[in-house]
Order: sequence, then C-alpha cells, then structure tokens
Amino acid sequence: MSGIPSAHGPDWEVPLGRRDSLNANQTLANLNLPRPQLNLTQLIFSFSKQGLNITDLVALSGAHTIGRGQCGFFVDRLYDLNNTKNPDPTLNTTYLQTLRTRCPNGVPMVEQDVTSYYSNLRIQKGLFQSDQELFSTPGADTIAIVNSFSSNQTLFFEAFKASMIKMGNIGVLTGTQGEVRTHCNFVNTVSLATKVTKDSAEDGIVSSYQVI
Repeated sequence: MSGIPSAHGPDWEVPLGRRDSLNANQTLANLNLPRPQLNLTQLIFSFSKQGLNITDLVALSGAHTIGRGQCGFFVDRLYDLNNTKNPDPTLNTTYLQTLRTRCPNGVPMVEQDVTSYYSNLRIQKGLFQSDQELFSTPGADTIAIVNSFSSNQTLFFEAFKASMIKMGNIGVLTGTQGEVRTHCNFVNTVSLATKVTKDSAEDGIVSSYQVI
C-alpha cells in the first residue's frame, strides 16, 4: 500500500484477486458507514456489525489524520449540539474559536492534523464528535487505547495495519462474484460513458450518464 507510506505512515501487503461489485448502493453504504455524529456506544455497535472490535475502532479512526473535514459534519458541535443552543462541552475552547472562524463562513473544508490525532483527542481537539467520543466518554475502554497510541507511534502503526487488513477482508468478492473492472471508477458497461470534472475528481465523485 503506497499512499499511506508517502504520508509517513505504515505499509502492508494488499491481497490480490479481489473482484469489484456490479453496482453501487448509496443507501447500503450510508447504513454501514458510521456517521461523524455517532456516540461511542453507536460507534462500537456499528463496527461490531462488521466484525471489528474497539481496538479496530480507535486504530482506524486514526486515518482521520489525513485529508479534510467538511464543516457540515461537525458544525453542530460549534454552535448547537443536540439542539442545546450550546457548543459541544468536550471541545477545547480555543480550538472551538478557531473552528468557528472557518465554519460556516464560506470555507467548506477544514484540514485535518496530520501529526497528532491522538494527542489532540487528549486535549479535546477532536474535529468530529465521533473522534472525541473515543477519549471523552467517561469510563470508556477506548481511553486507554488512545493513550497508548498517543505515546507509542509504532504500536499505532502495527494496530492500524492489522485493522486495515481485517477491514479489507469484509465482504470480499471472489471467483465468479462481481467483476474485474476495466476502470475502477465505474462498472464494465459498454454503453456507460463517464464524465469526471476536475472538482469531482478531487472529491472522489464520478458523474455518469447513458450514451444513446
């Protein structure tokens, strides 16, 4: 896996022979992907449905060190958490003011911190509610894992690799299931043309239309 090492992260062998699905199901994806507003109990349940444990949850959440967060996914934490008309009390007050200057004042994205995800959780600087839940939920078993990963990068890297491999084995299609796509962005349909704009390509979005 080359993308993570280029960001100074771990690398691991990715198994070959995987096949692609024949369709995309946004509804099913939304059901299986945990939302950033979930509390810890909901996160643990969501991961357990996929055969992933709390160590996997904390380790895979560390992937939030790379990329950008959309303001819409956490703006409620800044102004009106759970309809209380107040910000999230687990959010560092200085960090709160920093985020308020970025959202919702015309900036749709906030950069993630690529160096100190777990350390930030310990000082209430988790960007998403689902991030901060890992450390700020009283008595949670995830707290000790956050502390361990914060103080031992090697331990985190090993756990992250193991969890990525574990996640990569969920719902694998082999044999005659699915297909091997000519282009990974869309299914092998002769009549399907795909148009990718510069912006959508950057966001990982592909728009498709039928050629008559």
